[in-house]
Amino acid sequence: MKKLNFGLIPLLLLITSCSKSGSGDTLPNFVPITQPPKTYTFDTAVTWSDEFNTDGAPDASKWQYDTGGSGWGNNELEYYTNTTNNAVIANGVLSIIAKKESMGGMNYTSARMVSKFNSSMVYGRIEARAKIPGGRGTWPAIWMLPNDYAYGNWPNSGEIDIMENVGFEGTKVHFSIHDQTNYGGNSKTSTMDIPTAAADFHLYRMDWTPDGIKGYYDDTLVFTFLNDGKSNFATWPFDKPFHILMNLAIGGTWGGTQGVDDTIFPVALQVDYIRYYKMITS
Repeated sequence: MKKLNFGLIPLLLLITSCSKSGSGDTLPNFVPITQPPKTYTFDTAVTWSDEFNTDGAPDASKWQYDTGGSGWGNNELEYYTNTTNNAVIANGVLSIIAKKESMGGMNYTSARMVSKFNSSMVYGRIEARAKIPGGRGTWPAIWMLPNDYAYGNWPNSGEIDIMENVGFEGTKVHFSIHDQTNYGGNSKTSTMDIPTAAADFHLYRMDWTPDGIKGYYDDTLVFTFLNDGKSNFATWPFDKPFHILMNLAIGGTWGGTQGVDDTIFPVALQVDYIRYYKMITS
């Protein structure tokens, strides 16, 4: 009598079972898992700000200064200082003051303030409530530059101008970006005429996400620049930490196109507050 190999029985049963799944049987439809697109919002709590509520010199833990009279690549006519002669807080408002006075071989003085922020300011909402000085020859700006210039010198690593005005244009205010592809006469810029820009405070805002940069003046959308998705810093260098600058230039290649009216001085860029809210990804 032959002995049966019981070890083969489960295998034979499995083969028999598989062989019975003929062409008449249907498999369930494959349903791919879809990933919802990322959405971006902004924290309602302020991450970093200056409310300018303490009279005197700006907070040294939040601001440093670019100083000197080098022209700053724009043939500007002022000498930037780091004293309350040109940057001072009073009654809850910061004034960056340009004066007609000689210093360091230049005929005007002013201030150029640079934010100090220990954490990365990359993506988020930045808003400032400000009043422009007005007057031919003035060139106020609230803007951003990269911390490390990872993609090379200007304009390769980017620049964001949240609020920029040249006095000879009156109350026209500009929101712009600059990069390797978009700079000089080819910069991406939007302009809004705010008739009371020099008489009253207005809200200047940027919403910055991996998808793009949007600019708002008094909550009205004025500027949109989208990330083209090419993973190419030539068109999107705005994925690195940046910092804030606030300055009042006099003259220069743009601000001084129609000369400087020396009867307007002293004049000031006034800022009620500036705030940064970090981005939230969901």
